[in-house]
Amino acid sequence: MSAASANASLTTGTAPIPFPIARRTKVVRRCAAELEALHGEPALVYWRGECRKLAEELLSLGCDEAAMRSQVLDFQDEVQAELRRRHEARSLRENAGTA
Repeated sequence: MSAASANASLTTGTAPIPFPIARRTKVVRRCAAELEALHGEPALVYWRGECRKLAEELLSLGCDEAAMRSQVLDFQDEVQAELRRRHEARSLRENAGTA
């Protein structure tokens, strides 16, 4: 963390986030893999549960509501990006097999 961001955390009263949730590659990949295997209501229930767990974790670490929301939204974006990467990789493999 830079000195500037550390000072910003002190002056705004928000707790610093030591490792942003969206950068937890293992969690992002696990969620993407689960979501690929689930569809409909089970996927929705799983996804909401994961996001709630992450939100609760951040709040327990001292993040305020705004920081928590921002981190969860960033995490959601990363999971969606991982799902896109997986889909593109699968499509490339399938197309390579037919060429």
